[in-house]
Amino acid sequence: MDPVTEPDLRAAFVNCSKGEAQRAYIPRDLAERRWADLDFLGWRDPGTLDRSYLAAVHDGRLVTVALRVAQQQRKFLARGMCSLCLTVHPGNGVSLMTGRRTGKAGRNGDSVGVYLCSDLDCSLYIRGIRKPNTGGRLDETLTVDEQVARLTGKLTAFLDRLTDRPADRAADRAAVAE
Repeated sequence: MDPVTEPDLRAAFVNCSKGEAQRAYIPRDLAERRWADLDFLGWRDPGTLDRSYLAAVHDGRLVTVALRVAQQQRKFLARGMCSLCLTVHPGNGVSLMTGRRTGKAGRNGDSVGVYLCSDLDCSLYIRGIRKPNTGGRLDETLTVDEQVARLTGKLTAFLDRLTDRPADRAADRAAVAE
């Protein structure tokens, strides 16, 4: 992912009002991020436990989405698996994150959810830069590049559903596969 700035992120919000985008927490350490190792930028709001944000290139442009983190019961022995990177985490290491859909569907209260690493460091787990506390990554025969392609494909599918573009994207993917 190419480096982005706070104004870039605020201007790219697609599923909230301009006022909500201006009030959203944006991390101050953007200049220090490992941009070459990121397939998307994800962060949690340290002031509000139920808010997180995700920014990625989608359909050729930067898109930022506001997500809500579902309340969890602390289960120390339970494990969860991230839908994007397939990292297994114990307890609350994986969270259901939901985003309000764009357009009329979002105004009607429709949302789309996905299970993600609670710290949103999926890109770093795939590359082995970050290791889960316990749990772990599945032994895979896929190369890191193939795992990145799978992650970005799943992220694209989530963003397609959130932005109400599944039919368009499915046709595009079918054409590329041929």
